[in-house]
Parts: sequence; structure tokens; C-alpha cells
Amino acid sequence: MRAENEVLDQLQQYAQTDPKVRAVLLNGSRVNPNAPQDLFNDYDVVFAVDEPEYYARHQEWIGTFGELIMMQQNTIQEHGEQWYIFLMLFMDGVRIDLSFKKVEYINAHDEDSLTKVLLDKDQRIKPYAPPSDQSYVTHCPSKQEYDDVLNEIWWCSTNVAKGIWREELSYAKFMLDVIVKDAVIKLLLWHVGLHHDWSANVGKAGKWLEDFLSPELWEAFVRTYPGVRYEELWDALLATGELTRTVGVELAERLGYDYQVEDDRRVTAYLHKVRQLPKDAEYF
Repeated sequence: MRAENEVLDQLQQYAQTDPKVRAVLLNGSRVNPNAPQDLFNDYDVVFAVDEPEYYARHQEWIGTFGELIMMQQNTIQEHGEQWYIFLMLFMDGVRIDLSFKKVEYINAHDEDSLTKVLLDKDQRIKPYAPPSDQSYVTHCPSKQEYDDVLNEIWWCSTNVAKGIWREELSYAKFMLDVIVKDAVIKLLLWHVGLHHDWSANVGKAGKWLEDFLSPELWEAFVRTYPGVRYEELWDALLATGELTRTVGVELAERLGYDYQVEDDRRVTAYLHKVRQLPKDAEYF
């Protein structure tokens, strides 16, 4: 695998020799002083160019950076502009996510605090503060945001129960592992934020949560991940409710909000009743 300095040198050398590339920016974990570094860290790179579409039409430049295992190309429409990103995984394990954007677009719309300017041929790129993860810290939720997350957890838990009772495995797991889990992770992010002065970054999808939670709370979170047996799904669903109650009540008390006690009580009773329903039940 190429070392970091080799990859960055390749990118900058290409940019230096291509007159259409006017600047190079590095984003993401490679410039995050708080992010763990290992062989799987991507290179999130932006080439500032005058014609982004040129690189979508003429892709011979890709071979400059090595032999591909696979690539995904995406066209992004934002703020009335079009830009392109190439997600490239190379045979030596290096992954480069290379975007092509107009200089004017970058200056007007890119506010990523994890940005380092590697090259600026014309001094056209706006100045950036030293890289920090300020753009990614967890902010205190409003009462409406808090209420909406609690409502999502308890409401969609009833969908999980329905899916388990019907033995609709993919539906039940989607509801629990995706819809409900996303809301639970938001709740845990707010818990972390509360206990770290709203200055913590726990990573995409809460991937660094274990570093911020107490061992007891982390173990409670782990129990919300089930296997594929329906009894395991039931156990994980009820564990999700217990975790929601523990974290949700503390947040409400500390933020001056009201915890949805009745939703919790009624839905929890409903879940236990559905779990006990015989498979041939015709009435609830």
C-alpha cells in the first residue's frame, strides 16, 4: 500500500501538471486531529477546476492513480450547480474519493471545518481555519427534535413487533436495525453531547460511541443488536425500549423537556402483549 505522502504527492503532481486544476483541498479523517488513523482512512480530495464536467467526459486521468478494484461515480446537483465525485478503490488498498468542483462553488458553499488547502495556484480559494471537527460536533436538540426522536422510536417499535409476529424477517429487521436504530443513535449522540459540553464528535453513524459511553450504557446499546431468531429480535426490541427510557429520561430532566411517559408505558405494554399473542390469533 502506498504511504500517505506518496498518495498526496501523486495528487499534487497531477494537479500541478494539469492546467485545468487550479487548487487541491484535502478533507475528512486525514486532516482530523481527533480521528483514529489506520490503513482504511480514505483520501477525501477536492480538485478545484473551471469545468468539472470535463473530468466526467474524459476519464483517462483515473489510471494515473493506479489500477482500480472498483469505482463509483456520482453527479451531484446542489445550489444550482453540478459537480462530480469519483469514489475509487485501488488494487493496493488505497481509496481516493476525488471531487471536481468549481472554485466559485467551493468559496460559496463548502463550509467543512475539516479542510486543508494543499495547492492554490491562483490564490483564489478562501482562507480556512486550521482543521478541526467543529462542523461535526453534536449540538443540543430543540424540544421538537427531542420529541420527534422519541416519537419515532416508540411508534416504529410497534412496526417491529408486527413484523416479528408475522415472521416477516426482513421487514422486522429493517424497522429495528435501520429506522429505530437511527433514532436511538441520535438519542445517544445527544447524551454524549450533554456530557461533553456539546463539543464531541462521535463519527458517522456513531462509530466512535464506545469511546464516549460508560461501559454499562455501551453494553445496553450492544443488547439492541439482535441475531436473526425471532426471540432474539424480541429481546433486542425490549432492550431498545429500556435504553430509550434510560437515556431519554435523563436528557429530558437535564434539558428541561418532558419525557413521553405515556407513549413509553402504553407501547411497552403493547409490545409485551403482541409477544404473547398466539400465531393463530384473530383478535388483539
